Amino acid sequence: MEAKIIKVDKQNIDPEVMRQAGSIIRMGGLVAFPTETVYGLGADARQKDAAARIYAAKGRPSDNPLIVHIAEFQALRAIVSEVPEKAVRLAETFWPGPLTMILNKNQEIPYETTGGLDTVAVRMPDHPVALTLIREGGGYIAAPSANTSGRPSPTMAEHVMEDLGDKIELIIDGGPVGIGIESTIVDMTVEPPMILRPGYINRDMLEAVIGTVEEDKSLLGDDPDIKPKAPGMKYRHYAPKADMMIVEGSEAAVIAKINELIRKDKSAKIGVIATDETKARYIGADVKSIGSRREEISISRNLYRILREFDREEVSSIYSEAFELPELGQAVMNRLLKAAGYHVINVKNEIKLRNYRKVIFVCASDTCRAPMAEAIMKSKHVTAPVVIQSKGLVVLFPEPLNQKAEAVMISNGLKMEQHMSSPLEEEDFGEDTLIITMDEEQKQKVLMGYTKALNVYTLKSLVGEEGEIPDPYGGPLTDYGECYEELYRLVTLLVENWNEEEP
Repeated sequence: MEAKIIKVDKQNIDPEVMRQAGSIIRMGGLVAFPTETVYGLGADARQKDAAARIYAAKGRPSDNPLIVHIAEFQALRAIVSEVPEKAVRLAETFWPGPLTMILNKNQEIPYETTGGLDTVAVRMPDHPVALTLIREGGGYIAAPSANTSGRPSPTMAEHVMEDLGDKIELIIDGGPVGIGIESTIVDMTVEPPMILRPGYINRDMLEAVIGTVEEDKSLLGDDPDIKPKAPGMKYRHYAPKADMMIVEGSEAAVIAKINELIRKDKSAKIGVIATDETKARYIGADVKSIGSRREEISISRNLYRILREFDREEVSSIYSEAFELPELGQAVMNRLLKAAGYHVINVKNEIKLRNYRKVIFVCASDTCRAPMAEAIMKSKHVTAPVVIQSKGLVVLFPEPLNQKAEAVMISNGLKMEQHMSSPLEEEDFGEDTLIITMDEEQKQKVLMGYTKALNVYTLKSLVGEEGEIPDPYGGPLTDYGECYEELYRLVTLLVENWNEEEP
C-alpha cells in the first residue's frame, strides 16, 4: 500500500478532502498532516489500536508518549482531571500555537496513547488544515512527527513520503511548514512548571505569563547521571545517516576549525551546515546555508530539510556551526545536539594568530583606514615574524595616502610617505595569510568577490568585539583623528593577543 497524497491550500481548504481524511481517522487509520511546527502523523487518540498503529509505523518505542491535538479549549477539560489556572493562562496566550502542556489525564485517553503514563500531553496547533482535520476526525488526534523514529522530522510532505509512504493511508500536502521544529513541551503537573522540550515559545515568553518556569537539566547536556524527565527525550532523535560534529565558539574560530576538519577528513563526501553570512567561507565541502542569523526562524525552518538533503546526497561526514540565538537558540541547539549525538568541539579560544605569517588590512580604496592600521601594527612589537600590508577593494590606479589621514598619522609620530594604494588580488590569499577588513560589508565583498578568499575577518571580531570602524572619508579632521584612535586601540589589542599566544 502506498499513501495517497492530496494537496490542500490552507487559504482555501477543500471540505470534501478534509471529510475524507477525518473519516480515515475515525475508522482507526493514519493521516499525515501539516502543522505550524512539523508534519504530524495523526490517529484517533481515543482508540487503542489506532495509537498502536502510530508506534508500529514509526518504529517508535511504546513508552514514548504521543501528543494529543485538539481544536477547541473546551476539549481539554474532557480529557484531563483538572486544568490548573496557570495552564489556562498559557492556553489563552499561546493557543493555537506551538505549545504542548502536560496535565493529569482521565479515563478518556487510553494508556496506549500516553505511553503508560497517568499524564497526557496536549496542544492546539496553529494551522487551519490541522484544526479542520481535528474537528473532522472527532476532536482528538494523537500525532507525533510523521517520520521514522530517530530520523530528522518532516517539514514537507515529501519527507513524510520518504519515511512512511508505504505505511499510512493518506498524506495531506499543505506545503512547507512555518517554524520547522517541534512544539515547546511544559509539564504543568509540577510546581513551578518545567520545560521538558524547548521550542519556539521560550522560557522568557512563558515566565512573562505565569512567573517562574524551570528547565529539565538534560535539555542541552549529555551527562549520563542526569536523566531526562520526559520519556521520549532519552531516545535518539533527528539524526542524519552521516557522522555529525558541531563546532562552537566565535565565528572566526568556528570557520577556521571547520575548514581544518575538512582538510583532514578523508571521507568521500563532506557536508557543512553554515549560514547566509558564512557559507562562502568554507572550502572543499558541500556547504548548505541553514538561513540567516539575522532571521532566526529561517534557521529552525531549514534544519531538518538540510539534514535530509545530506542523507539523499550520501555525505559521509557533517560539520555544523553552533547557533547561540537570542530566542530560538536553545531549541535549535537541542535538536542539533541530539542529531550529532552530542559530539561537540568548543573552539572559543582556538584562533591561532601565530599561525599567520602575513597580515593584510583591507579597506575600500587603501588610502585611509587600512594603511593607518598597517602603520600602527608595524609600530608595535610583534614577537612572531609577520609581513604587514594594506590593500583596497576598489583601486583603479595607485593613489597616495589621504591627506587628512596622513596628517593624523604624522601628529601621532607615524609616517607612510611612500604609500601608494594597491588592489587586493587572488594571489594575496593563502593558508598563512590573515585578511582583516574594517567592517562586515567589506568582509562579505571579499568572500563573494574572490574565488580563493580564505581567512577573512573583521578587525573587531578578531579581538572579540562586534561592529565596524566608521569611514571618516569626507568628514572633518576630527573624524580622522577618532578613526585613528579606534584603530590604535583595536590593533593594540590584536598585537597583545598575538604576543600572548604560546609559540
